[in-house]
Amino acid sequence: MTTMPKIDRRSALLGLGASAGALAVGTRFTHAQSTAPIRIGFQKHATGIGAAYGRWYDATTQAAVARINEMGGINGRPVEIITEDDGTDPKRGAEVLEKFASQHECDVAFGTLYSHVVIGSAPRAGELKLPYFVVSEGHHVASGMLNRYTLQPGITDVKSQVQSMAPFVGANLGKKVAMIYPDFAFGHDHRDYFSAAIEAEGGEVVAKIAIPPTETSFTRYFPQIPRETEVVYHVMVGPAVLTFVKEMGEFFGPSRPEIFGFIDSLEAVAIDSPGLEFLEGTYFWEGNPRYAQENQTEWDAAYRDAVGVDETGASVDDARDVSTYAHMFGCWETLNVIKAGMEASGYQGPADRPALIEAVEAMSEMPEGMDHPQGPKLFNGRTHQVFGQQFISQVRDGKLVVAHTASIEDGMYEDEVDYTMQPF
Repeated sequence: MTTMPKIDRRSALLGLGASAGALAVGTRFTHAQSTAPIRIGFQKHATGIGAAYGRWYDATTQAAVARINEMGGINGRPVEIITEDDGTDPKRGAEVLEKFASQHECDVAFGTLYSHVVIGSAPRAGELKLPYFVVSEGHHVASGMLNRYTLQPGITDVKSQVQSMAPFVGANLGKKVAMIYPDFAFGHDHRDYFSAAIEAEGGEVVAKIAIPPTETSFTRYFPQIPRETEVVYHVMVGPAVLTFVKEMGEFFGPSRPEIFGFIDSLEAVAIDSPGLEFLEGTYFWEGNPRYAQENQTEWDAAYRDAVGVDETGASVDDARDVSTYAHMFGCWETLNVIKAGMEASGYQGPADRPALIEAVEAMSEMPEGMDHPQGPKLFNGRTHQVFGQQFISQVRDGKLVVAHTASIEDGMYEDEVDYTMQPF
């Protein structure tokens, strides 16, 4: 029931003989050239404003690695996850990469979400020549800001997401948009790329309200929303997201404009939490639908089972423990890309890191399946960025129901960099 990313001729040449180590006799890992584990350094937001994501990124990572090892590991070798807490802090992020390379002797680094941590860590990854597979969303990878050692092959970026959402917002909700976003790189991507996208639909952004991501009360910001606003566009992050959404509802009362949010504002928060009743009828972007839909695929069902999440997106052990379902699939899919790249390049150790990167750069189509349960994708090896379908869900009877699915093509844009031209 597994599918692998489609790899072109260059990858195929790199991968000659790479599968031999996966032939198990007696035990799953006996025929590898080395029996030492493949060590993947997991840069985890265990503390700080990204802790809720870090916990579910960890759960997804452990489930994905368990599956990979059950299938024989990578090139016949078991996979071991080495976890370090970066505190959702850029400086600590760079220090964690240093530990992965020098202390833990990891083969690659993986997992980072928050964009300011990625931007603070990626230069060190390049200096260490340590492949750095991020599961973020910022446009920093595809913009050319980073380096050839940094790749984002398992989750789409903000520029692609907002470009896919803007036509729906402009056609169905309104043209005059007030934006509320966190005041760091991720939020700035929303501000810049959505502004351009809605203008292309004949709309305009009438207010841009930046909020510090560590803010704990938001009431003083809402009066900045102009009366002419037809749509409030919100994306918020951090431990105070529930407070943010509740206070927004209290501010508007029974009379509100249309509301379009990114599910980041409610990740790890139950939709039916007291005070969120006003969200009924509003819309959210979702990277992966939290609630199992009527047309649920077998892949989504199997993935939910593997990561311990039920049909509502909550933990099977605790219905109030809501997952970060819209994002955490990126860990599962990125690890499968790493596996495919290592097998195509015949990866054995650090000397093969350039070949691993070249093998991933050579990937293109990633078919929907158990390796990619969120849906099919296209990887652009020049920009190191993947493109996939996007979902717009509406809150109906206290549940998120998909109202529109944007195609892969809806989110594609012109290249801004060609990392393959950079030397290793």
